[in-house]
Amino acid sequence: MLKPADDGPAVVACNTCRHSVESRTDDEGRRGGERLVTALRAMKASDPAYAGVAVQEMPCLFACSDFCTVHLRAPGKVGYVLGRFEPGEEAARAILDYAALYARSEFGQVPFREWPQGVKGHFITRTPPAGALVE
Repeated sequence: MLKPADDGPAVVACNTCRHSVESRTDDEGRRGGERLVTALRAMKASDPAYAGVAVQEMPCLFACSDFCTVHLRAPGKVGYVLGRFEPGEEAARAILDYAALYARSEFGQVPFREWPQGVKGHFITRTPPAGALVE
């Protein structure tokens, strides 16, 4: 079943992701995805620089071996799946900093020199937008 969501730039977080490679939940019984969604929402609310990026959530992005995953998407732009984050404030800031650059980019491609350190090494896939391929 699908549910409607805003069609603009968004970070779609898996709310059922494992906490880490070793553990499904943290010491309080919370899944990593749930913790990452909470951190993303709090970070977005704390800084107007993130106003142009929605934080959305859904169960399972099917990247289970890469725990704490997000899908970055926007109409007409290349999409990205990132993962292997420690679910907290530092990851949320890096993801949203990148997402803000992504939202302002023409096709979703942000020059590597502009990437926040916290997203480097976390990219899993990139996906072409409907009706287009990357050159």
